[in-house]
Amino acid sequence: MPHGHVPHLLIIGGGFAGLWACRALAGARLHITLIDRRNHHLFQPLLYQVATAGLSAPDIAAPLRHILGRQRNVDVRLGEVTSIDTHARQVVLGDGSRLQYDLLLVASGATHAYFGHDEWATDAPGLKTLDDALQLRRKLLLVFERAEAEPDPQKKAAWLSFAIVGGGPTGVELAGTLAEIARHTLKNEFRHIDPSSARVRLVEAGPRVLSSFPERLSLKARRQLEKLGVEVLAGTAVTGIDANGFQLGGRHIPARTVVWAAGVAASSLARTLDTPLDRAGRVQVQPDLSLPGHPDVFVAGDLATLMQDNGRPVPGVAPAAKQMGKYVAALIRTRLDGRPAPPPFRYNDQGNLATIGRMAAIVHIGRLQLSGVLAWWFWLAAHVFFLIGFRNRLVVLLNWAVAYWSYRRSARIILGDPHDSAAPTPPQAD
Repeated sequence: MPHGHVPHLLIIGGGFAGLWACRALAGARLHITLIDRRNHHLFQPLLYQVATAGLSAPDIAAPLRHILGRQRNVDVRLGEVTSIDTHARQVVLGDGSRLQYDLLLVASGATHAYFGHDEWATDAPGLKTLDDALQLRRKLLLVFERAEAEPDPQKKAAWLSFAIVGGGPTGVELAGTLAEIARHTLKNEFRHIDPSSARVRLVEAGPRVLSSFPERLSLKARRQLEKLGVEVLAGTAVTGIDANGFQLGGRHIPARTVVWAAGVAASSLARTLDTPLDRAGRVQVQPDLSLPGHPDVFVAGDLATLMQDNGRPVPGVAPAAKQMGKYVAALIRTRLDGRPAPPPFRYNDQGNLATIGRMAAIVHIGRLQLSGVLAWWFWLAAHVFFLIGFRNRLVVLLNWAVAYWSYRRSARIILGDPHDSAAPTPPQAD
């Protein structure tokens, strides 16, 4: 770079990897542009709480401009990057404009993966953004209202049938929370239905839920789910989804509400980088997280795949994304200062946590394995600690304290016209 030139670092994505890299470069002799198609950073691990009316959107999100307002070397830009030209060192935005860069960090995250059945998305929405969460919350709350007004017992039962496809942390947390809502939160609020009669099914193609945990904890999680009233259907893959329910082999199961939590795919932006991708569409990065053949382009977070010493890829979880973001920032600083580069990126596994329901969770950190009440307190402390901003932490703690003692969910408001024409016709029950 020319002497005296201030390098321009362009960061695509304000998620964990992009934001942590940006903040780690505060005070660096860089001009940083952080671009995202949304104006906020989202704490995705608690997204299901917004979808199930436990928290409001501002409790788990904060405007990027607010977070970075005091960092003088950063510009925040609202926009969507549609392609990347690594040879011209430019990114192309949706409006056709271009941004030049000297250094580039691509951290645009992941989206839903329907394993070749994208047509299922209409009837089985996923949960990746606040928009997804708010739409799902509306859907979940409306089905109880539809069931209340339905005189036909079979149709009423169809409205009160829920299915979560995917037995990972998101699926388990959603299923457990839905069961609690039906059996406790809505108790005594309806006159023509018994919300506790709702059927919540968790469908997992693999042999057990939470397969990333030790088998002992996985079995405990299943027992805790079943204690809440969740029907766990493991070892069976969904073969079809429509407005009336879902297909398991040759059996059609009525379910007015199907939620997809079974898989993720990398952002389509990876395909514009002209580099090898894995089966999930993630970029196979170098040990320093750079793009092969392009040492000034880095990929981090859910968009990147890198094998660990144990032969497994770095997991697509928030701690890994944060560590990747910090590593890229450290590497850039050494370049700016003319110092030797740090050693290759190594993921520091901080363990797995999942909550099943009220005072029920599992924790796996090294040799430590916890379940039940103690694990739930551990899970709560970890999630509150990682929320950005004092207000977020305080509000979440207060809301969860109220929910614990009363089973009330503070954000149980249906937005929009509940009688609009977009409301689908209820399915027939078998």
